[in-house]
Amino acid sequence: MIDIKALASSSKGNCYWVSDGKTPLLLECGISFKDIKRGIGFRTSEIAGCLISHEHGDHSKAIKDVARAGIDCYMSQGTAEALGLESHRIKLVSSRVQFKLGTWTILPLEVQHDALEPLGYLLVNQEGEKLLFATDTYYIKYKFEGLTYIMVECNYAKDILDENVRAGKVPAAHRNRLLESHFELNNVKKFLKVNDLSKVKEIHLLHLSDGNSDEGRFKREIQELTGKMVFIAGERRI
Repeated sequence: MIDIKALASSSKGNCYWVSDGKTPLLLECGISFKDIKRGIGFRTSEIAGCLISHEHGDHSKAIKDVARAGIDCYMSQGTAEALGLESHRIKLVSSRVQFKLGTWTILPLEVQHDALEPLGYLLVNQEGEKLLFATDTYYIKYKFEGLTYIMVECNYAKDILDENVRAGKVPAAHRNRLLESHFELNNVKKFLKVNDLSKVKEIHLLHLSDGNSDEGRFKREIQELTGKMVFIAGERRI
């Protein structure tokens, strides 16, 4: 079983802890290192590595502190260059070239965002469970078989965004950026429809916009579409 904990998931910061029971990892470090340590119970020595999707601060804020703590940080060359990082803790990875990290086999994947070389990641544990992590992308060009856990951005709904533009709450220029950089609700649905969900146990919706999303609606519509357990990252579980 894969355990997933969202430490933060919004435009203010993104960071997730995942573990297969043997190798804990961080996905992103877009909040302060102090908050990361608090969120994982100060067990930083157990973290085997940190996967970074791209250079934007809400995903990489604490990268230098994470590296200083002795945690290897994995990212594309473009991301490392954009962040100006040079350290033996910075490990460069390439799209569609898999690598091992503890008990995980990890395959980086190209995603579509306004960053230098953004990546998503497919993580597979020794039991064959597959976790897809894809955030800050307006499209996923790959199809997957046998996924068991999905962590995917669902940033906004176009109808909510358009209403906010009409009301003057969102500038038109910001609307255009969202369309070309973030995953919209209906596009998430299309992605899920074309993929094999037969083994999926959980779907986690990430990085919801503060003003252009609706947690209850997004969760309900994805559950109705897939018949799977759906969580909004960061929500309280009962």
